[in-house]
Amino acid sequence: MSLSIDNGRIIFRLAVVLYLLFLFSPGFSLKQREIQDSENGIGGGSFNGEDVSITLASISDASLSDALLSDALLSDASFEAVPSEAAALEPESLSKTRVLFYDTYTVTQGENISTLAVNMGLNQGTIISVNKITNTRLLQIGKVLKIPNQDGILHSVRSGDTLGSIAEKYKAEPEDIITANELFSDKIRAGTDLFIPGAALDWVSLQEINGDLFIWPVNGAITSPYGYRRDPFNNSNLKQFHTGLDIRGSTGTPVRAAMAGRVSITGYDPVFGNYVVVNHHSGYRTLYGHLSVIRTKNGAYVGTGERIGDVGSTGLSTGPHLHFMVYKNGVTVNPRSLMK
Repeated sequence: MSLSIDNGRIIFRLAVVLYLLFLFSPGFSLKQREIQDSENGIGGGSFNGEDVSITLASISDASLSDALLSDALLSDASFEAVPSEAAALEPESLSKTRVLFYDTYTVTQGENISTLAVNMGLNQGTIISVNKITNTRLLQIGKVLKIPNQDGILHSVRSGDTLGSIAEKYKAEPEDIITANELFSDKIRAGTDLFIPGAALDWVSLQEINGDLFIWPVNGAITSPYGYRRDPFNNSNLKQFHTGLDIRGSTGTPVRAAMAGRVSITGYDPVFGNYVVVNHHSGYRTLYGHLSVIRTKNGAYVGTGERIGDVGSTGLSTGPHLHFMVYKNGVTVNPRSLMK
């Protein structure tokens, strides 16, 4: 039995040696073989083999396995690295404008515009615009929203608007607007709502609607909100319109600019007492009244949060507080809806 096993081993080794003798004879060499690219673009390249000549004397029984796995056969230099292809571009079918269509979604408890935008894979401005939301803080549970299949905003066509002028305003392509809205020509009518694919709400509009435009000028409770209230000075039920917010504060508490801007007026008024008015972008102006001290001057630029005065009770006042007003294009608006 032992003799049979030994004979088998001898025959196997002899077969391997003969094969190697043929494979690595002096006239045989591994030439470069081209590997064709596969149809899907993966793979391809080349294999470089070096001329190899191995004699029987260099291979002994004890080192046969080592010879088969030697550096001469599996050398790093035998393989040429194949440079990777450039990063693939997004398929045109995914990025091109599509015909607009809507799904509907009902708001549930705990949801807001921010979470809805993330869950729907859309920008906040898209959901705000197509649903004509003017104050996201008033979003109600159970409200049914329209959810478009792509980002963009609505544009209400005005007299004199053309497809070209609208496209230029939003830096969009006229063809994309035609495709999204399924227009049969470039003729548009005033009063029509056009969906502008890829367009976004401007920063100011988004901050206004989300109520994130102004910081609180002073930390304190609101003692009198914006709107109608009972006259606090005449002890009667006669109501008067309160044009700002009264925010409680101790005398000397710092009053800070609610948004960056330039001081347009400082002075004293019989009603507002010591006051400061700051002009901001987009037609906004803020007034800070009843100050004990004014700490800025006309024409000065102030940053958001910069100290411009101190809380007081000057003018027509029932006690120390800040009277804070916001104007938009010359008309008072509710400051609370715009404050973070």
